[in-house]
Amino acid sequence: MSDELTSWPFEEARSILEKIEREEATNRKHEHVLLETGFGPSGLPHIGTFAEVARTTWVRHAFEHLSDLPTKLYAFSDDMDGLRKVPENIPNQDLILEHLGKPLCDIPDPFEEEDSFSGYMNAKLRGFLDSFGFDYEFKSSKDQYRGGVFDEGLVKILENYDAVRGVITPTLRKENREAWSPFFPICESCGKVYTTRVTDIHPEDGEISYACDQSFRNIDSCGHEGRMSVTGGNVKVGWKVDWALRWYVFDVDYEMYGKDLIESAELSAKIVRKLGGEPPAGFFYEMFLDENGQKISKSVGKGLTIDEWLRYGPLESLGWFIFQSPQKAKKLYFEVIPRSVDKFLEARQEFGRTEGEEQLDNPTWFVEHDKVEAGDDVGYEADISYSMLLNLVNVLNTDDKEVVWKYIKRYDEDADQNKEIIDDMIDRALRYYRDFVLPTKEYELPADEMMPALEQFREFLEGYEGNDAQEIQSACYSAGKENEVSLGKWFRTLYRLLLGQDRGPRVGTFVSVYGVDETLALIDERLEEGV
Repeated sequence: MSDELTSWPFEEARSILEKIEREEATNRKHEHVLLETGFGPSGLPHIGTFAEVARTTWVRHAFEHLSDLPTKLYAFSDDMDGLRKVPENIPNQDLILEHLGKPLCDIPDPFEEEDSFSGYMNAKLRGFLDSFGFDYEFKSSKDQYRGGVFDEGLVKILENYDAVRGVITPTLRKENREAWSPFFPICESCGKVYTTRVTDIHPEDGEISYACDQSFRNIDSCGHEGRMSVTGGNVKVGWKVDWALRWYVFDVDYEMYGKDLIESAELSAKIVRKLGGEPPAGFFYEMFLDENGQKISKSVGKGLTIDEWLRYGPLESLGWFIFQSPQKAKKLYFEVIPRSVDKFLEARQEFGRTEGEEQLDNPTWFVEHDKVEAGDDVGYEADISYSMLLNLVNVLNTDDKEVVWKYIKRYDEDADQNKEIIDDMIDRALRYYRDFVLPTKEYELPADEMMPALEQFREFLEGYEGNDAQEIQSACYSAGKENEVSLGKWFRTLYRLLLGQDRGPRVGTFVSVYGVDETLALIDERLEEGV
């Protein structure tokens, strides 16, 4: 049955199994499987950070279902990276400006809470991941370089200096090829990392010679020259080599990466093979875009934040959004939240109606894995959707949850069985309505051509004694069809008249929830007021 699981995390888990089989054929034994995810601490963690860790965690869950091998997940922070520019969304920018070009771990904390810039960002990253219950081991670049963990790999790079250069230099402009080195010495005089260049190598001694005489994005050099060991945190390696270094030293089995890093991943894979290692399995994911189609930036602070999402939708709805088609670009802005909440609830409904391995391709199995493993009920049997609540709140024009509940129970007598979920949705729907719907409401009277259809539908409601959503929907459809008006314009007419917006729920469902008599009264009120 496991071979029939087709969701992307299971496909990725099988790619890890294939890698393990290849390596065991060459007598490399696996005591555990290591998955890694990376973080650049030049800015605060954001939804993209959450998405990469969440997706990697879902692959981990899928692998653990397919294999008995234990797993680990490293969350790696590249805090030896140099700061190239001052982020726009931090305080004390003048203080940070003085330290441009230095490793992030050697720059003061602009928030004055930790011992360094990266110390603050790393603390935020750990707190961020901990708050969502991720199971991971934190690794920082500083600790690996200065703690000697990377020493063996750095010596290996020095011993294979020309081979590593042979991977990277063909991808550079001709004028940059001769001077390129995998090593970035950290100047012993000024502490900067991007103003130095390697002038000679001494592999027999494990050392390099360097000069601090390069300009980088208006970052000045100090002119110092020296010779240093490549071990002990004296140097760092460039990004593509650093990635390969991690894979080689840690024996990483799986890592995913953004589409903008496809070339870097390919080059890092070639380098790790030159060092005698095997690159991890993995795949690329597309970027999240803001409402203008621009890539979300952590340094500028663009894009929807997790806190903003959680103001209007539960965390599980964000998980559903992130789970879908990771290799397709998605716009991430406020308007996607209501649909994502509804789709998350639909996934829960489907999960609750299936059993065994049929549940494993459902996003709920991944997004709410801890609850599933604990045996908690993660189904949802109510007919109440987030979109329905938004429209109900719209016409009720109230902040009183008890009033909203009265109408919900009229439509779905069993809604109390999902009281906790619905109660939470009402709170979030009220916020969404106040912040996004109310400011844009624009009521509109029906055009003359729509009045016969409206009158027919109104007459139906006056004589109707039931409350069946499908019967009401059919009558509404017939009113438009029999009066030969465009059905699209007909439904838009009702939405504009009743809700003050272009789109809405199925009319039958809305009337059933709001009430037949109440809908009649609302129609008459709107017509009398001339909206």
